[in-house]
Amino acid sequence: MPPTAPSQPPKLPPRSPFLTPAPRPQLPPPSPALQQRAWAGLTLSVLSLFSMMLISNIQRAVYVMAVAFTVAIIALALTISAMSAAKRSRTRRPRGAILGTVLGVIGFVFGGFALAGLLLFSTQFTQYANCLNDAGSVVAQQNACRTQLNNSVGKELGVLGAN
Repeated sequence: MPPTAPSQPPKLPPRSPFLTPAPRPQLPPPSPALQQRAWAGLTLSVLSLFSMMLISNIQRAVYVMAVAFTVAIIALALTISAMSAAKRSRTRRPRGAILGTVLGVIGFVFGGFALAGLLLFSTQFTQYANCLNDAGSVVAQQNACRTQLNNSVGKELGVLGAN
């Protein structure tokens, strides 16, 4: 008696690429706790970006950027943990999680670079703020302050590039 080959399912004809794909099974919605975590992350990432746009006092900019940077990190932690928990529980991704992650990354990158720049050129920005306070509303003096800031930052960049 010859050995029998294991039975294989019959091969289906290939589907046409012009047909719509077969529908995938729908996952259940995420739990309310995951949805709230995702919305909290989205809200914090928007607040982080919004706070960076409203910096008006150069002397306090470092503090505002540090807080915005920290809030962006917290927003990323919330949205990424909400998405991974939804994946582990085999539910749909919470609404707003992707947008919260994208905005959190933008806030993290922009805030990190701005904070590094503010810390690197803190003396130049302090001198610029003092010059603007002394200038008052005279446009010529404000332009002189701006020129002084550009020259001092240019010198600092030249020193950094020489090393």
